[in-house]
Amino acid sequence: MAKSLNYAEVWLPDLLEIMEQDSLTSPFITTNVKWLGAKTFHFTQMSTGGYKSHNRKGGWNRGEYSQEDVPFTLTHDRDIEFLVDVADVDETNETASIKNISKVFHQTQQVPEMDAYFFSKVATEAQKLTGYHSETAESAWTKANVFSKLKSMIGAGKLRRYVQKGALICYVRSFIMDLLEQSTEFTRKIEMTQIAEGGMGIETRVTEIDGVTIMEVIDDERFYDKFDFSDGFLPVAKVTADASKNIAAVTGSHKINVLIASPLTVKTVPKINNIYYFAPGNHTEGDGYLYQDHSLSDTFVFPNGKDNKIDSIYVDVDTTEYTESEE
Repeated sequence: MAKSLNYAEVWLPDLLEIMEQDSLTSPFITTNVKWLGAKTFHFTQMSTGGYKSHNRKGGWNRGEYSQEDVPFTLTHDRDIEFLVDVADVDETNETASIKNISKVFHQTQQVPEMDAYFFSKVATEAQKLTGYHSETAESAWTKANVFSKLKSMIGAGKLRRYVQKGALICYVRSFIMDLLEQSTEFTRKIEMTQIAEGGMGIETRVTEIDGVTIMEVIDDERFYDKFDFSDGFLPVAKVTADASKNIAAVTGSHKINVLIASPLTVKTVPKINNIYYFAPGNHTEGDGYLYQDHSLSDTFVFPNGKDNKIDSIYVDVDTTEYTESEE
């Protein structure tokens, strides 16, 4: 429940500085989509057979091709509205204004949720694939093995195809970047870098291994393999089964250690991103300023164009399940 405003106190006109890491997944956002329905677009998968031995006595080998029209439907449909009573704006020296509410919502909810959804969706897809996921306890990572572990993950399965094209991004937890800085095997420089996103600079530690960008996820609250999105986004807490109380077991979320994806085949697709603002008297919701925000998007992992298999992602998660005690 929101805390009521205390009008007996003096309110400063400034907000406390919000220390949040901005979006890290903007390289995966695409708007180049042909929409065929309200929430659905189509992607054509095609594969062909290969050459066969030529017969010098004449004739041609007939090959086969297959083509399939696959629909993809957006499911991450989100909205919120805030009503700021005119008295709140006056009494709090306009701190509780629509402008400030929009700023705080964007920094603490909208952008982190976009990343959280991306990371959890890609992690879930990778965990379905043989050879493209692993679990490693935090204690098993050391400065002596961090470089070799990352090299192995970057080269897993068919990921080398994307390494060769320079089309992989590898996200890591902060402690892994710390270990990489201490590694004697790793000789490249790790720098604090600003990544352009919406005209703003996102500052984080970035380096590379074999041409693959290694990027630190400072705000690890958004770096789990699954979330509960019913109100904002929260990791799913582990629940132990208790038959006497009719409580079913729930597998808790795992912190992601490493997540690898290619912007060539992994896309965040936005459909709706609408913001409405109504001054008092221009709506029927009450005597105040009304802010409404609606977003419809999703993240998809597409198969390759060779054999229609997914081979461009990888995830390594911690072995410990999230519990409510971590909150």
